[in-house]
Amino acid sequence: MIVPAGTSSTVVDPFGPAVAHLTALDPDWTNLIARVGRCGLQPKPEREPYEALIRAVAHQQLHARAAEAILNRFLALYPDVSFPSPKSILATDGNILRACGFSTTKVTTVRGIAERALDGIVPARSAALAMTDEELVSRLVSLRGIGRWTVEMFLIFTLERPDVLPVDDFGVREGWRVMKSLSKQPLPKELSKIGLAWSPYRSTATWYLWQAAEEFKRLKSK
Repeated sequence: MIVPAGTSSTVVDPFGPAVAHLTALDPDWTNLIARVGRCGLQPKPEREPYEALIRAVAHQQLHARAAEAILNRFLALYPDVSFPSPKSILATDGNILRACGFSTTKVTTVRGIAERALDGIVPARSAALAMTDEELVSRLVSLRGIGRWTVEMFLIFTLERPDVLPVDDFGVREGWRVMKSLSKQPLPKELSKIGLAWSPYRSTATWYLWQAAEEFKRLKSK
């Protein structure tokens, strides 16, 4: 990047306040963040909610590479657009969607998301931005195949909500266990109480706990 004369090349870290808050809590957070480095959360705020939810469904219970392969085959059905409209998805035969790698259940879920986008249950991005986290959770978990975790991933990675803690996420609970050298993971209700101290930056805390879990997995596999 070329920096014009007279301007600073310093890039402000948007996660700076969150990191400062977490490191001030205790030495374990300080050590974890020092090892991991800068927060690498990479939201995709340009995505419409229905697209984000369909992508999340593709990743449910699958390795990331397998999910991306399915999505790539799905997107190849619609070469003229970056992502198909709800109407285009509903006009696609279910057998064709299954041929992409979606299970029968996921095909039903994907089509249900498209239908609910058309009738407004899945809000447009502009409407979603005006809704609270809990309003969105309450509305979207009414969709078949969409649970709270999926909506929480949507809140973090699409709407860039800063204070989301997915307490049912294995990686988050494992990350806390590893960071605190515990013999077992906390229960979701326990982690919810613990995580109050991380507010209003629980999304950043979530990302760092994921890194702690991955770091432990790598060390264990050596």
